[in-house]
Amino acid sequence: MKSSRQLISSGTEWEKKFGYSRAVKQGRFVFVAGTTAVNEHGDVIGFDDPYQQTVYIYKKIKKALKEAGADITDVVRIRTFVTDIKRWEEVAKAQGEVFENIRPAATLVQVTALVNPDLLVEIEADALMGED
Repeated sequence: MKSSRQLISSGTEWEKKFGYSRAVKQGRFVFVAGTTAVNEHGDVIGFDDPYQQTVYIYKKIKKALKEAGADITDVVRIRTFVTDIKRWEEVAKAQGEVFENIRPAATLVQVTALVNPDLLVEIEADALMGED
């Protein structure tokens, strides 16, 4: 039996322009695209504050998961990209607040840059929903 594919959009112009979705649900899996601290108006939230950016990113991820019928507790893997590894603890603090009891597999790495120099953090998340 072929499972249905659901595309989740946040409604930004970038998704259609560059051919991606905020998240994709395929069967019991939900894959959330790299998510940054940019609101629907294109404003960066948490200027020069990796903790605040991470908090905002997880709000966006939770919203995409909910639209797919999943929950943050379904997350099994996260990948975090930071532009300054020296500030990793600020990002990890926000991550710990969300995942203290969920504890998905996690990666945190430094990258040279993100698409906007004001962005300090980008996060991807993979979720596996329980059986109905």
